Formats: sequence, structure tokens, C-alpha cells
Amino acid sequence: MGSLTSIYVIACVFLLILWGNVQPTVENKITANYSGHLLSEVPKNISVHTQILDLSHNRISEISNLEFISLPDLQVLNLSHNLITELDFSVFTFNQDLEYLDLSHNNIGKAYCQRLGHLRHLDLSFNKFTILPICQEFGIMFHLEYLGLSAMMIRRSDFKYVTHLQLNTVFLTLEDFSLYEPLSLTALNTRSLHIVFAANQNFSFSLLYDGMITSENLKIVNLRYMLSHKYFPFPPSELLKKIKATDLTLETVDLEWIVILQIYLLVERSPVEHLTVRNLIFRGPVVELAEYKFVSLLRSLGQLLSLRGSMKTLTLEHVRNKMYYFNQKILYRQFSEMNIDSLTIYDAFMPHMLCPEKPSSFRYINFSHNALTDLLFQNCKTLANLKLLILHRNKFESLSKVSLMTSQMKSLRYLDMSSNLLRNGGAEERCQWTDSLAELDLSSNQLTESVFECLPLNINKLDLQNNQIGSVPRGIAELKSLQELNLASNRLADLPGCQGFTGLEILNIEKNLILTPSADFFGSCPSVKELQAGQNPFKCSCELQDFLRLERQSGGKLAGWPEEYVCQYPEDLSGTQLNDFHLSELACNTTLLLVTALLLTLVLVAVVAFLCIYLDMPWYVQMLWQWTQTKRRAWHDCPEERETVLQFHAFISYSERDALWVKNELIPSLEKGEGSIRLCQHERNFIPGKSIVENIINCIEKSYKSIFVLSPNFVQSEWCHYELYFAHHKLFSENSNSLILILLEPIPSYVIPARYHKLKALMAKRTYLEWPKERSKRALFWANLRAAISVKLPRSFETNEEQSDVMSNCNITQPLIK
Repeated sequence: MGSLTSIYVIACVFLLILWGNVQPTVENKITANYSGHLLSEVPKNISVHTQILDLSHNRISEISNLEFISLPDLQVLNLSHNLITELDFSVFTFNQDLEYLDLSHNNIGKAYCQRLGHLRHLDLSFNKFTILPICQEFGIMFHLEYLGLSAMMIRRSDFKYVTHLQLNTVFLTLEDFSLYEPLSLTALNTRSLHIVFAANQNFSFSLLYDGMITSENLKIVNLRYMLSHKYFPFPPSELLKKIKATDLTLETVDLEWIVILQIYLLVERSPVEHLTVRNLIFRGPVVELAEYKFVSLLRSLGQLLSLRGSMKTLTLEHVRNKMYYFNQKILYRQFSEMNIDSLTIYDAFMPHMLCPEKPSSFRYINFSHNALTDLLFQNCKTLANLKLLILHRNKFESLSKVSLMTSQMKSLRYLDMSSNLLRNGGAEERCQWTDSLAELDLSSNQLTESVFECLPLNINKLDLQNNQIGSVPRGIAELKSLQELNLASNRLADLPGCQGFTGLEILNIEKNLILTPSADFFGSCPSVKELQAGQNPFKCSCELQDFLRLERQSGGKLAGWPEEYVCQYPEDLSGTQLNDFHLSELACNTTLLLVTALLLTLVLVAVVAFLCIYLDMPWYVQMLWQWTQTKRRAWHDCPEERETVLQFHAFISYSERDALWVKNELIPSLEKGEGSIRLCQHERNFIPGKSIVENIINCIEKSYKSIFVLSPNFVQSEWCHYELYFAHHKLFSENSNSLILILLEPIPSYVIPARYHKLKALMAKRTYLEWPKERSKRALFWANLRAAISVKLPRSFETNEEQSDVMSNCNITQPLIK
């Protein structure tokens, strides 16, 4: 056995030396959370650097020192809500930094002590100890601040080892409690004492009295006394001199009414300043408790409560009455005549409260979650000292009666009327608020926009959220002192103006029906420092652009931007944040759009006018019209000639001033000799009865080629231009290569008019034949020209007979000056 102990010690020393060579890798506390993992033992893989370890809500039934020896940095250990049955504090011998140890809610019945001098928090509550597990080693825990214990019996000697410790909180759970020796608790030196009795047993009044002597703050849970009030031990009078409790909280109280009265009598005569009772059920036997006895007790209580004692605050929460056949008016009178500063009766189904008969000391009254109506405190002049009045969640209906209720409360600063049934009446109802009222909460009622006709003029902070307000009417009474206004969760369709709120600094208009808020808000509300307008169904359109511009200029006055400002309409932009929505200035500015359109129209007109003037567009339009009309007439008049048959090798276009060269040189050279070429000349081949334009079009279409004799005279001829236009049109419509250009004389580019842009393009892109001045070169010129127009005409037009008929027709000419 000794050898095993030596080996264990050596191993521990080795681990400590090894740990000394390991440096921490992080500066912050390392946490390991295994809560709720259904573990049956402490995990083996916990990091050696762990400082906070949570093993609560598992199934661990046993712990040993081998499980925590490797955690020298451990500071916080939570083993609550497990199945541990025995505790040996030597398990934590090597955890010298351990300060917080929670072993509550286990099945521990035995504990073996060991010195843990650094502990500040030790919780052994809700376990199975028969007696308090306080041993001698507890006396050296000088750092201990919180001590949680549980036991079935408490004796005077149980606290002897911790009497000298300066504890902050002692928590006692007394389940299956069977014995308490009076004055046992008085051995403790603690500021706060919290005692929890079992829910199904009678509590010990000695514990209540001793607890009031022991600590300044006393809380007791589960006060039940099923025995008759006749057996209730009334405290001795010398007890009052020893009580040092100033705050007393009683939670889950189920007692007879007389027992409750006796506790109140004790508290009222004690130094207790703040009394809180939660989950109170008072009951009383109808047969044994005659009404005269009940009234007598109430009156004796009233005589005590009317005197100014130490109590300043009384709080009753969640009160249920199981006592019948007593005069409730007497009870209301006792409450109204209390000589205290603050009274809270919360969730008690209280239908009424009487006005104090004499000037009251109440400064704070909270009657929330009851059944109070408009009859409360009407014509009440004795609450002149009241500053805060909370009537949340009652059954008030008339706003004007609420205002009349406050008219006599000269010191009232804050009034909470939220979650009632308030409606604002018509203009005939009179509203008369106290001039001292600075904050008013009217949220969660049924008020409409006419509420602004019944508001206190000196109000600083006004809460109207969750009502049915559709707008803020203009011309309302000026609330010059109003600094904060809450209109969230109403039916507003736009931001309200500040005509009646010139001093407004904070406005909340969230969760309304605003699609496109006005952009002139900050202009009409110069004092506003914060606007809360998020969570509205914004419509992302041009109308919203001004508001977005307003946000950029507001300098951060929009609270919640940009997360709470999201587009809801149109559907394709739903969910888009407003700061991600962008439209161009041109798309949203109607004036700019009209100006831009007008400028573009003017530019277009100017361009068209320029083209018409520079390129002679009307002339081209006229020619296109004439060509179209000519083709249409030919289609209707001679349907048998719809398919054009080539009759000439070439059509000659020239200026009349170049006619000598054409008649003396061009025509003789091409029409005579071998392989003669049939030429169409306007003097010979124009058909009488048809217009000149029709003759030009017909000749061009019946000719395989079109020969243009170019010279300065040509560009000055109007008809030559017509002929060039129609020939060029044929070039593109039939996708043919039918143009032949003969440059008779050089043409300077500045001589060609602007409308002859086609001629310029043809001369720049197409090859033309230039008439040579030297006679030696002319043979080659004629050979090239013949080759360019060489084509075989249809057989029907090659006979001499037909040639003579055509020539006879062609000799009839129309006057044409080119």
C-alpha cells in the first residue's frame, strides 16, 4: 500500500514538473462546454489549458482526482444536475486556481472535506444531505463569498466553523425539512440569505424571524402553512429590536389571510424598507372567520400602516384570492391609506382602488395587469405627491376621463396607459391634463388621429405606437415641449410634418404603411436628430430617389440604416435594401427628361435640315417618289410588259453642251462598223406622250449599260443628275455592274455640287475611262469601251425589220435641254 502511495506521489510531482515547462498559448480564458452531452464520466480529452469547464446536465455519478489533476489552470467547474452521490474535496487538490465550484442538483449525501482556500463560490444546494455539510476546513476559505447548502435539519452548532467568514450570499434548500433549532441562522454573517422550502410542507416561522435578524436581504420561497391560524406563533416583541433586514422577498406564498396580516404587522414595525410578495394566494375559512373579526384585524393593521414606519416600497405580484364573503372596500381602504412611497399591485384582478381620504405620500403607483376602469381616482385631490403612475393592461376606455383623472395630480411626471381599450371621443369631450405631465405612454390602444386634439400641452415624450392613427392632422394645438414621439405600428402613409412639434428631436415611425416618404421632412423638422423609419413597405421607384438623397444629406439621422430599410414593391425588387437601389437622374427627373428630349429633337431637326440643304434630300425624295409612281403606272398599265426585256446595249447620259462630241465621236464610233452597238439617246428614243422621268427610267431599264459622259458641264445639268440617280438606283436594286463613266474633261472636286455625293463616290471607287487627247490612244479607248458594253441582246431585237421600227419610233423626240 505504501509503495502505491509513493508511486502516486512521484507521478503527481512528474506531472507538475512537466506542466511547469508548458507555456500557455492563449491569453483569453479557454472554455470547454460538455453540458447536456449525456456523459457518464468526465471526458479524457479535455485540453490541459482549460480554465472554464461545464459538465452540467449529464449522468456523471462519480468523480476522482485523476480526472482533474491534468487541469492545473481550472478556475470554473460546473458539475450541477448530475448523479453524484459522494463528494471528496481532495479531488480538487491540484486545482489551486479553482474559484467557482457548482455541485448543486445532485444526489450527494456525504462529503469529505479538504482545504480549498481559493474558492469564492461553492454551491452544494439541492442535494441529499441530512445535516449541513459544513466542516472545519470551511473556516479557512477566507475568499468565500457565495455558499449554497442543503439539509434536512439545521442545528445551532452547524454554522460554528463559518461564523467568522464575511459572506455575501448564503443559499439554503430545505427539502424534506424536519428540524430547526431556533436562532441557528443568527450565527451566520451574510448580507443576503435565500431560503427555499419544499413545496409540499409547512415552513418554519422561526426561520422567517431568524432570517430577518441574520441578513439585510432576505428571500424565502414556498411559504405554506396548512394548519389553522390559531397555531401560528406570533413573534415576541423583543424580536423587533434585533431585525436588520431592509429588503424582504416572499415568493410562492399560500397562507390564511390572518397569517398574512400578522406577517404584515411584523414587517411594518420592523426596519424593512422594501417588501415584495410574488405568487400570493390568500385564503380564509368562512365559518371560523367572522366578518367583525376580519374587520377588526384590518382596522388594527390600518392604524399601524397609517403611521410613518420604515417601509417605503410594497410590491404584490400575481395575487389570487381564495377567500370569500368579506368587505373588499375595507381592503382597498387599507391599501390606499398606506404611508409609503411606492405601491405595486400587479396581476391581482383588482377592479377598483379608493382615493386616499387624506393627502397621500405615494410617489409611485403601479397597478398594471388588473381590471381597473375609468372610475379610478376620479376627482381625487389627495395624490398631489404622485410622480409616476403605471396603469398598463387594464380596462380604461375614455381618454378624456384619463385626462381628468390626472388633473388633480400636481406632481405627476410619468403616466403609462398602454395596452388598454382607450378611444378618443369627439370634440365635445373635454380633456384636462395636469400641467406637470412630461411623459405619456398611450401605446397599444385604439386611438385614431383625433388623439392629437386631446394631449397634454407640456408633454416631452409621447408614445402612440400600435394604434390606428392614419395621419397627423394639421392645425393641431402646438406641443412646443415635445421632444420624442413614437408613432410606430400605425397606419401612416407618409412622414408627418412638424408644424405642431417645433422642438421634436426623435421620431419613430417604423412599421407603418409608408411607400414613398416625403423628402422635405428634415426641412420642416429642423430640430430632429434621429428618425426611425425602417420596416415600412417601401416602393422602390423614382419617388423614392429624393428620400435616398435626403438620407445622404442627413448625416446619420436615419436610425437603423441600411439594414431596416428594404424595398417591398415592386415584386422584382422585394428584399433589396434602399441603399442598393439606384435609378438614373434622367429616368426620374421629368423636367430633365423633357429638356433632353427637346434638345434631341432640335438636334435631329437640325441634322435633317442640314442634310436636306447640304445633300439636297428633298430632291432625292422627289426622285424616289417619281420613280415609284412610274413603276406603279407601268405595272397597272402594261401588265404584259412587267418583265423588262433588254433592247439597247447602252443608254447615253450627257450634257447638251457636250452633244457635239457625243454625236460626232461616241455614237458613230460605237454604232458603225463590225459588231455595232445599239445606243439609246434621248433625242431618238424617248417615247412621246410619256413624261421625261418615265422615258429616262424606261431607257435605263431597257439598256444593258448606262454611259455617263462626265465633264464640268455634266455636273451643272439637272437632268444628268436625274439620269445618274436612276442608273445608280438600278445598280443597287438589281445588284448589277451597269455603270460606265467616261471622263471627257477633268472635273475638280470643288466644282461638283454637294448633292452629287454619289458621283464623287463612284469616281473615287469605280474605274472610269478617260478620253485621251492624243489620237494615237483613241483606238485603245474605243476598244475598251466596246469591251465594257459587249453583250448579246435577245434575238427578236436583232432583225433589221425590228430595228427599223424602233428607229422610226425613236425619231420622235421631246424637247429636253440638258
